[in-house]
Amino acid sequence: MIPTAEQFDLVVIGGGPGGYCAALYGASAGLKVAMIEKDALGGTCLNRGCIPAKAFLETASVYRHVASAAEFGIEAGSPSVNFAKTQERKQAIVSGLVNGIAAMCKGRKVDVFNGTGSLGPDHTVTVSMKDGSTTELSGDAVMLASGSVPRLIPNFERGGPIMTSDEVLDLDVVPERVVVIGGGAIGCEFASTFSDLGAKVTILEGLPKILPGLDDDVANVVVRSFKKRKIGISTGVMVTGHTPNDSGGTTVHFGDDEHLDTDAVIVSVGRRPFADELGLEGTGVKVDDRGFVEVDEYCRTGEDGVYAVGDLIDTPQLAHVGYAEAILVIKHILGEGPMPVMYDKVPWAIYCHPEVAFAGLAEQQARDAGHDVVAASHPFKFNSRAQIVGETDGLCKIIAEKNADGTAGKILGVHMVGPWVTEQLSGGYLAVNWEATVAEVGEFIQPHPSLTELFGETVLTLTGRNFNG
Repeated sequence: MIPTAEQFDLVVIGGGPGGYCAALYGASAGLKVAMIEKDALGGTCLNRGCIPAKAFLETASVYRHVASAAEFGIEAGSPSVNFAKTQERKQAIVSGLVNGIAAMCKGRKVDVFNGTGSLGPDHTVTVSMKDGSTTELSGDAVMLASGSVPRLIPNFERGGPIMTSDEVLDLDVVPERVVVIGGGAIGCEFASTFSDLGAKVTILEGLPKILPGLDDDVANVVVRSFKKRKIGISTGVMVTGHTPNDSGGTTVHFGDDEHLDTDAVIVSVGRRPFADELGLEGTGVKVDDRGFVEVDEYCRTGEDGVYAVGDLIDTPQLAHVGYAEAILVIKHILGEGPMPVMYDKVPWAIYCHPEVAFAGLAEQQARDAGHDVVAASHPFKFNSRAQIVGETDGLCKIIAEKNADGTAGKILGVHMVGPWVTEQLSGGYLAVNWEATVAEVGEFIQPHPSLTELFGETVLTLTGRNFNG
């Protein structure tokens, strides 16, 4: 330990979801905590990811509602988009949340350092401050939570019409034509947003289908909805480059000599862990060949007392997973014997239109894992609340283990696509996480009329009896 270093129980490098949750949760448990963040508190999720992207999606949702208001007897006229106002609203939401985190840190006496943290020997951390000064910190424990950055692809350098998920969130106009490279969750959210706001959108995906990893029945609902809304989808194609034009747009080249003229290109091919500035040389912290910091089930690195969480490690790149890992680490530091995160059962949410939410195994995944399964699904089109809100595309699908007598037993997966399903998954997540059986969950009473009735009715079908369909 460097004698002049300020001493803490925990030093956190990174102020994103994993970092600030660890700092606040640890401080609430009585730990003296320092947190280092080189940009704005909240990290990628709050400033350049989840929150601003969902603010854009909500603008798209409002536009859809106004455009279809006549169906509800409301004569509102044809809506128009002032995306500069959308940008202003988004930034106000982000700023408010960032300030909220700062206030909570102050209230819990978390020392926040605005700079770049670099790990040294004996749990020392050198902070290169924004003002050019340097300070030394020392922690009984250190948490690495430096997050991730967008992955790039050859021949698509950022600038002009070429954007990653970072730059697209700064737009104040809706481009007329948009090409989204990558058909994963983030790509589909941006495709959904800009299509709903009037852009002509095309998704280019190298894999055989968009939204890989989803249950096929769920993914197919999204594909049908996208095609109905004239979103172009080209799968199994590789992009090779682009040729800028004089009007500020570009021509994207892909597949077998195919091309598309566009005003904007959103490169959405995933994110890579950002360990670049952590200064791990000479420590026991190991980084694998894909850039992830290696950890055990308690998020411990190879350096005693040093942990890593969030996008920096090879776990689902979801903000709420970072929260869970943060709590796990604090409990481990306190010697409370926490249970490791069950990554195969975490809840997933995709906020395109229609929304997707799931927990646990998809049907084919369950079969591939050796389970004998039984599955049931019900569509939203017969659900009274879905008809009332005017959103009937989608379904709920439940996969359960088949008992020896042929009945449905433990629930292995709950998969939903449709209206507000990201707000409905909690019951399904609890069922999967607590290894509940179909018979047990079949006793749950759902409110009527509600969208969640569909979950209850789907479970009830798996009991062998039902009253709907």
